[in-house]
Formats: sequence, C-alpha cells, structure tokens
Amino acid sequence: MSQQLNYKLQGAGHTIVLIHGLFGNLDNLGLLARDLVNDYQVLSIDLRNHGLSFHSATHDYQSMAQDVIALLEHLSLDRYTLIGHSMGGKVAMKIASLATSKVEKLVVLDMAPVHYQVRRHDNVFAGLHAVEQQKQTSRKQALDVLAQHIELDGVRQFLSKSLYKDGDHLAWRFNVTSLFANYTNILAWEAVEPTPISTLFVKGADSDYLQAEHQSQIQAQFPNAKAHVIANTGHWLHAEKPAEVLRVIRRFLA
Repeated sequence: MSQQLNYKLQGAGHTIVLIHGLFGNLDNLGLLARDLVNDYQVLSIDLRNHGLSFHSATHDYQSMAQDVIALLEHLSLDRYTLIGHSMGGKVAMKIASLATSKVEKLVVLDMAPVHYQVRRHDNVFAGLHAVEQQKQTSRKQALDVLAQHIELDGVRQFLSKSLYKDGDHLAWRFNVTSLFANYTNILAWEAVEPTPISTLFVKGADSDYLQAEHQSQIQAQFPNAKAHVIANTGHWLHAEKPAEVLRVIRRFLA
C-alpha cells in the first residue's frame, strides 16, 4: 500500500493539478493557484521526499507519477489538467503517459522530456549538506552557510522556505539524502509512447532547460504540443513573470 501525498484542494470546477519542482513544495506554484482557483478546482501537492509528504529511498518518475495518480483516485478525480514545473513537469508528462484518458490538457513549465547530462545542483547539495551538518539554529545562520556554496540569493531564499525547527536546530523538509542519492534519476528520462493530449511547453527565454534541439524528442512523445516563450525570464518563470505565465496558461485552457 503506497503512502498518500500531502495536498491542498481548493475551488470548484474542472480540476487543475499543480506539481512543483526539485526542492519545492505545494506553495511554489501558489501564485498560479491563487489566480486559477477563481475558475477551477486546484489540487496542489507535495511530491514524495518534499514538503510534508512521506520520505522514501526511491525517487524516480514512475514512482512519483504513481503517487499522484493514487491521490487523484483517492479523491475520485477522473478528469484533470496537469501543470508541472521543472522536475514536476517530468512528473506531469509521466502521468500523462500512464493515465492518458484522464488528462484533459498538459502544461509543462521549462522542462523537456529528455535525459539531461549536466549536473546543475552540486553546489546546492553542498550547501544543503553543510546546513544539515552544522545544525544551525537561526534562518540567518543557515542562509550564511548556503551563501558559501550558492551564488544566487533568489535560490538561497527559495531553499530556505523549506527550513523548519527540528528540536533545537533547523532541518530541511525535503529528503536531502534521498534526492542526492537519486539525482541521476531526476536528470534521467525514458521516452514515453506518443501521447495525443493537447500540450503546452512554456519556456523561459533565458533558461537553457528547453532547447531547439529537444524539438524532435518533444514531437515524438507529444505530437499535439505547442510552445510559448516568455521573454526576459529564466527557469523560475512562474515566479518571475506570473502574470504573463498565467495569461498564456489561461489562453491555452480556454
């Protein structure tokens, strides 16, 4: 029996499932949720090893997708639209391949259905491990430790949202040990069978996660896909340009 994911269900109407990326939680797509909840039922989830969901030594797209499908079945939701960012985009694509008949539409924020070769998070893991080892007692101390490893303040602030008080020191809500051990699984991707679902890939113009060279792999797996580029924004496009991202999503949903 699999464990159930932590989730938040709001609003009424057609269900939109919001799936966060690596090191995130269900609040990450909160800017989208707060807008979409006016017209839709919005299901925000913590993926395994993140937020308040269970920790597991297993962390791969098959398992993460099955977790979400099990939750959707538990909630008796049999028709829904998926919106996923980064790692969550891959989870959404995997769900679309496993539960094709139930997925109305699919929105993938700055992620391609490809196996990435570059390890982008080694400095992040170094910072996370340092905070764990040094057992900091204040958020400021933890941010100072992260700053020794992570250059971008925005990334440090984002990560610090997952700090919580564990006894007399701060700890991470996400499962650093498992995510580090499974990092090759997070980069990986096994191509899925062609899926007819209407799909939108939204790219941050300044991000290099979605590339022109990925187009053939996207078309092979999601033949009914189109793309939209948001100018002057990077990988965190939904946080940097929420109004524009929402406009694009709403136009696609309508």
